[in-house]
Amino acid sequence: MDKVRALTVFRRIVELGSFQAAASDLKLSKAAVTKNMNELEVFLDTPLINRTTRKLFVTEAGLEYYKEVCLALDTISNAEQSLFFNRDHIVGKLKIGAPLSLSLVLLNELICEFSELYPSVAIEVMMDDQQQDLIAQGADVAIRGSGTLTDSTLRSRKLLKLKRVLCASPKYIQSHAPILSPLDVKSHQCLIYSLATVNKWKFSRGDEMEEVELESSHYMVNNSLALVKACQLGKGIILTPELYVRSMLKDGQLIEILPDWFPEEHYLYAVYPSSRAKSRLVRSFIDFLVERLS
Repeated sequence: MDKVRALTVFRRIVELGSFQAAASDLKLSKAAVTKNMNELEVFLDTPLINRTTRKLFVTEAGLEYYKEVCLALDTISNAEQSLFFNRDHIVGKLKIGAPLSLSLVLLNELICEFSELYPSVAIEVMMDDQQQDLIAQGADVAIRGSGTLTDSTLRSRKLLKLKRVLCASPKYIQSHAPILSPLDVKSHQCLIYSLATVNKWKFSRGDEMEEVELESSHYMVNNSLALVKACQLGKGIILTPELYVRSMLKDGQLIEILPDWFPEEHYLYAVYPSSRAKSRLVRSFIDFLVERLS
């Protein structure tokens, strides 16, 4: 039995919830995954996973063993990376999760630049606006934009303050009532990012605070660039990161609304599982982003 492979198979079965998913993730046959799992349980003389025709259940002993397996495999990975770093030569595989819109506008270019600096690093980027489970995906690090991070199981590092702007097209502004305060926004056609966890737009001006409850919208999209395009076509107003609309604001395709009111602050974070905290490859990538985004 290849013990490291068997432990890796067991870990991914637990994290992905099925033998088939683990096989696909590890690029093994389902038969090979089953064989590794059976050999591991025979070796330990302990059932780790109970299987039925439809579901699998990790036993109590399996859950405890899973925690120790993760520590052991991550220690091995970190030890290998330390050796390569000591040789001034970074190698390894880096799996990155990132929002699709932000990747197309900003991150993809930076990741390519990092790849040029470290050609021996194999990079896999998973672009998805839907926030994914890093552990289930087997990701080393993810980039997320948010007001606050609430997942205490992940570590994070702040990369960039995301300036946001409220804007609309000249066509929309000319054909609708003027917006003189944040509360006026509620009577307008708001284009809403459907994956947002909070359905409120918050604004401040000095000591003043205003909050707009977004009860419904005639147009909701799960992609920021699609919202920007709809706004450009005069479908309504958006609150979006300034970097998505910078050129359009500059050439007059879009106009900023209420420039003296400031939307709630959002930031760009690098988040990663605690098991990757000692990974020098992960730290090098995050340090690179911090330096480039500063």
